[in-house]
Amino acid sequence: MVSRKYAGDVAAILARRHDNGADFWASADGRLAVGDPFSTLTSLLVLHELKVARTHEAVRGALELVRGARRDDGRYRLAPGGALYPCSTAAAARVLCRFGRAPDEELHQTLVHLLETQHDDGGWRCRKFPYGRGPETEFSNPGVTLFVLDVFRFTDHLNKNPDLDRAVDSLLDHWVVRRPMGPCHYGIGTLFMQVEYPFLRYNLFSYVHVLSFYDRATNDPRYLEALGVLESKLDARGRVVVERPNRRLAGLSFCAAGRPSDLATARYREIVQRLEG
Repeated sequence: MVSRKYAGDVAAILARRHDNGADFWASADGRLAVGDPFSTLTSLLVLHELKVARTHEAVRGALELVRGARRDDGRYRLAPGGALYPCSTAAAARVLCRFGRAPDEELHQTLVHLLETQHDDGGWRCRKFPYGRGPETEFSNPGVTLFVLDVFRFTDHLNKNPDLDRAVDSLLDHWVVRRPMGPCHYGIGTLFMQVEYPFLRYNLFSYVHVLSFYDRATNDPRYLEALGVLESKLDARGRVVVERPNRRLAGLSFCAAGRPSDLATARYREIVQRLEG
């Protein structure tokens, strides 16, 4: 149930639902990932953090658009005629999983497809090269890999499938390597280390959050070091202070820059509870 404290934030997001040309934050030609953070996919992620139920008519309509983007082979096409990349499939699947659709039969083939397309180094890799080709582009995309692990944490594969352990290892390796990896050049640098909330990109907080579900990570010194960096940024009362919100979300109260966020802090405390439990 949405707290009255955040009713204004929810209203602000709902007010943008036609901005891209159609309803449910989609474009007039049916694109679901344009206009971020007020795209169909990202608006759903934000509304989920604000505890808007999947029965809400706008959420329900947006989820139907996402479900309609699925192909028979389990991949998701987020724009008419758009390319079919692992990042698109992972982005769509993790939204559906957040709203409780992980057990749906239609997602089964998506999980199969993702496991069948795992890259040699254990992660997932989109074959697009916005920065040209170099030795680093032969590796998987850490950001996409994190999104895929975000999907599988909702499934029976969690902590049972050794293929996912390989994916976790690839992200823990990136914590040490840090240099830009994969065709899209995901790196670990100054911007990565600035606490972002909600979880929209490859960032320290989202990295620690997703990996906290995986036993392979939680006892690893690389993970514990990352967690320690996050904990070093808590305020004197143990609250998460948002350092780098999405620029277009900066006016919302639940993720205001430079201020402690109750919802972000609740996510951090979930991490601690998982590690203690």
